Amino acid sequence: MHRSASESTEDHLERIAGLIEDKGYARVTDVAEALGVKPSTVSNMVRRLAARGFVNYEKYRGFSLTEEGRQVAARIKARHQILTELFSLLELAPETVDQEVEDIEHHLRPQTLEIFRQLVSYWKSRPDDLRGFLRFARKKSQANRPVASE
Repeated sequence: MHRSASESTEDHLERIAGLIEDKGYARVTDVAEALGVKPSTVSNMVRRLAARGFVNYEKYRGFSLTEEGRQVAARIKARHQILTELFSLLELAPETVDQEVEDIEHHLRPQTLEIFRQLVSYWKSRPDDLRGFLRFARKKSQANRPVASE
């Protein structure tokens, strides 16, 4: 699947922020490894992120997030967490949760994400309603399964 420039930008910012949070710093090689891309790809993206004001970058010295970069990365992380929480509440398998979040996180409008955030909050505050929905969904799923022929 071909990814848009904004998806790639967001993925790089997300990984950079995660590495800085975990290790206190981010290096081109670390980001490349985390994203499964070549270091030259990361170097090019870091230069573009620096030009857009998201990172402070000095050739051969490394980079850090600017205040604006931290804010964008925080929004990306929050979006990722909301979707992960929603799909986990729906009892999807962890690998399905991870893949679905990666597939759709870059394509949601802010108002859609806000509704998902409210749904997560609602279900967490009303676990009986969540259990009722899950029972309903399981029944519907079973009713829609094809009957095996004998």
